[in-house]
Amino acid sequence: MIPDFQTLMLPLLQQLADRKEHNIKNIVDALAVKFDLTEEEKNELIPSQRQPTIYNRVLWANTYLKKSG
Repeated sequence: MIPDFQTLMLPLLQQLADRKEHNIKNIVDALAVKFDLTEEEKNELIPSQRQPTIYNRVLWANTYLKKSG
């Protein structure tokens, strides 16, 4: 099951803890592995069919974390 963006927040912070620059694709891939997502889940698209759900949720988690400072 693809985690919601709130569930992704702490693992995202953990991925970024080294304070280095990260490629969003690499972060999404690492989180997909962490949550043991299947290929089908990794390829599932949001309703607009514009991007993968996991990618979208990682971006939202990142957005909310940035807004919170």
